[in-house]
Amino acid sequence: MIFDKDGNIAIVYQEKISIPTFLDNLNKAYDKVKDDHLILNLFSFEKLTAGDVLEFLDLSNKHKENGKSFVIVTNKVSYSEVPEEIMVTPTVQEAKDIIEMEEIERDLGL
Repeated sequence: MIFDKDGNIAIVYQEKISIPTFLDNLNKAYDKVKDDHLILNLFSFEKLTAGDVLEFLDLSNKHKENGKSFVIVTNKVSYSEVPEEIMVTPTVQEAKDIIEMEEIERDLGL
């Protein structure tokens, strides 16, 4: 698991591993990134389904309860295939844009 920090954003990458193992490793390392906005870059997964993305829903909800953003980056699953509770974008730049918009919404109390 690779963590790349960009200010208050942690971008998490994983090389060639299963979704359950990746999620388990992320949960174990969560204390390192719990105070950052999280972007999970899932481009290394050749096959990814909406069900795979939903595996991250509990962690996403937990992270958002702490007032932080949680965005998954993949071009294999579209945002329309998953519930609104979990954010999916096709690029890291779009994920950063979403985090910026969510920070503004939190600042405004929306």
